[in-house]
Amino acid sequence: MTGENAAQIPTEWLSLPELVEILGEPLGRVRRLLDERHLVATRRRGPLTVPAAFIVDGHPLSSLRGTLFVLHDAGFSDDEAIDWLLTAEDSIGAAPIEALRAGRKSEVRRVAQTLA
Repeated sequence: MTGENAAQIPTEWLSLPELVEILGEPLGRVRRLLDERHLVATRRRGPLTVPAAFIVDGHPLSSLRGTLFVLHDAGFSDDEAIDWLLTAEDSIGAAPIEALRAGRKSEVRRVAQTLA
C-alpha cells in the first residue's frame, strides 16, 4: 500500500459544497454517493474532500465504484485507496485513476486484486 510520501498525480481536491455544485445534486445525495462507494473522500486536508480526478463530465467516474470495492476487499482504507489510485503504478504504466479514465478498468482491477 502506498504511503502519503509517494509521488501522486496532481489533482484538485473538491469539498462537499463544491461537489454539490459540480454534480448538481443535493448534499444528501452527495453523501449517499460516498456511502455507496461511488466516490471516496478523505479528511487529511481538514474538511472532507474528494479528488477532482474522480469526477468525469459532472458525474462520478463509473468504473471507480467497483475498483473501490476491490481495494477495500484487499484491506485498503479510504485514504490508502485514494493514494493508490492517484500514484503511478509500474504494472499499469500510469496512475490507476488515469487508466480508469482511459477505460482500462479490467487491467486496474486485476492489479488491485493482487494487492490483498
